[in-house]
Amino acid sequence: MIKLIVGLGNPGPEYEQTRHNAGFWWVDEAARLLKTSLQMERNYFGLVARTQVNGQNLWLLEPQTFMNLSGKSVGSLARFFKIEPEEILVVHDELDLPPGEAKLKRGGGHAGHNGLRDIHAQLGSADYWRLRVGIGHPGDKSEVANWVLKKPPLDDRIAIDQTLDRCLKALPDLIEGRMDKATALIHTSKPPRPKPPRQPKPEPVATASSAETDQPEASPPEPATDPDAG
Repeated sequence: MIKLIVGLGNPGPEYEQTRHNAGFWWVDEAARLLKTSLQMERNYFGLVARTQVNGQNLWLLEPQTFMNLSGKSVGSLARFFKIEPEEILVVHDELDLPPGEAKLKRGGGHAGHNGLRDIHAQLGSADYWRLRVGIGHPGDKSEVANWVLKKPPLDDRIAIDQTLDRCLKALPDLIEGRMDKATALIHTSKPPRPKPPRQPKPEPVATASSAETDQPEASPPEPATDPDAG
């Protein structure tokens, strides 16, 4: 069962709509669905909501430490409430998935994500759940820092929002630990629109002139033979 859901991002209005804040976007919507609100808790260095689902406590957290120090917030709350790594779900932007896709996984490396890197260090474990929300890759590693701190174009933002909505449908299963069911919902993306079938080329219509042209030429008459000859 999940007891702590963390959305990663950077605080401040200048970062609010940037790709790196996809985790914040999802937790904001999760709080709305759960009819709770996030409030600043300085002891945990972030915005925190506490609610109950089926009689069990659930915390939502958005660290306000900036991305590189996210683990400071996550570790403080997890240690105080004795929440184990496998009871934590971290929602974050994922360069290696295109907009419109998301993946759920447990454990693994941080793949260069600075927020995950600090959470690894503060928890002393990588054995927590991650909901990876695709934001796409700029194609050049040197452009990654600028890419994640920019707003996505409208088409990408629409695809990301649709992904977040699909993942929200898995929220009850995520909380209850039904990860197989959650995975089936999260990993099902809308298939691309099929291309229309190619129409066969119409056959050319014969015209009168072409019909005459296409007629085989008449063979010349064979010479007549004289039955009385010879």
